[in-house]
Amino acid sequence: MAGPRVEVDGGVLEGGGQILRVSTALSCLLGVPLRVEKIRAGRSTPGLRPQHLSGLEMVRDLCDGQLDGAEIGSTEITFTPGRIRGGTHTADTKTAGSVCLLLQVSMPCVLFAASPSELRLRGGTNAEMAPQIDYTTMVFKPIVEKFGFKFNCDIKMRGYYPKGGGEVIVQMSPVKQLNPINLTDRGSVTKIHGRAFVAGVLPFKMAKDMAAAAVRCLRKEFRDLYVNIQPVQEPGDQAFGNGSGIIITAETSTGCLLAGSSLGKRGVNADKVGIEAAEMLLANLRHGGAVDEHLQDQLIIFMALASGVSRIKTGPVTLHTKTAIHFAEQLAKAKFTVKKSEDEEDASKDAYIIECQGIGMTNSNL
Repeated sequence: MAGPRVEVDGGVLEGGGQILRVSTALSCLLGVPLRVEKIRAGRSTPGLRPQHLSGLEMVRDLCDGQLDGAEIGSTEITFTPGRIRGGTHTADTKTAGSVCLLLQVSMPCVLFAASPSELRLRGGTNAEMAPQIDYTTMVFKPIVEKFGFKFNCDIKMRGYYPKGGGEVIVQMSPVKQLNPINLTDRGSVTKIHGRAFVAGVLPFKMAKDMAAAAVRCLRKEFRDLYVNIQPVQEPGDQAFGNGSGIIITAETSTGCLLAGSSLGKRGVNADKVGIEAAEMLLANLRHGGAVDEHLQDQLIIFMALASGVSRIKTGPVTLHTKTAIHFAEQLAKAKFTVKKSEDEEDASKDAYIIECQGIGMTNSNL
């Protein structure tokens, strides 16, 4: 059944792990053999890192595929997918590699499996250069479920840089088809809530300081709005290692969710971390988009697979999003257009409409 192999240049556009995630997920879904070369060619440590390798191995296992050339530091892989199956699948980065990125590559695949799946993902739950698991549960989950599926995400153990050690269990049932989405009407902000956390040996005062600084920063823009940022001390039996961070979500009258987040780093004071998250949220609200900068690229693959036309309004289109669109067009033959928003109220803002004619992928197993 396998058609001709698709060749992907892993060095274009974002030039990193995202190209691997989008192209292997689509290869798996479409049953198209894939070769990716120049993997992370321009990065300071080129080639596959542990988290990329565990993501590839997971997709291979999901579909009983064949994966060649996949080892740490490798800059070229070939992948021949088989049939996607449900059941329990485990992926372990053995580092602080992000469980959220493992979820990104595997979720689209198991939606088109023959039976329900349980994904056991191990690594970092709150890691740099990736969505935090709280973003996945607070923002990504409710929005992506608009495509017409549900998933359950159970955070068993939180894990932080550099050791990881976190575990998240995701359960989901397959779908026949995905519905298109329309997220173009942002509405007005109705509430802002969040959590500022510390884990391990870090003092609870840090969480309180992060939360308080963020609230002060948001109050300047939203005088009358209820802002609730909960300081949290992660229970010792549910967190591995030491870490701190904050995520703040704004909810709007039309059900949109936008966020800002930041992780604590050694030597950076807690106020600064809180303010950074608040400022990221405010920047995401200023551009007038209905999705924030981190959700844009995560929705592209689902828009490409859906049946019908999806539209999202975003702020400036990120390099990650351009990359996801490029490969969704190359591999899945979905059609995307990106235009500046023409709404009157967006005239002064940097808002864009990303539209996609999805391919209407059908689950042949159901």
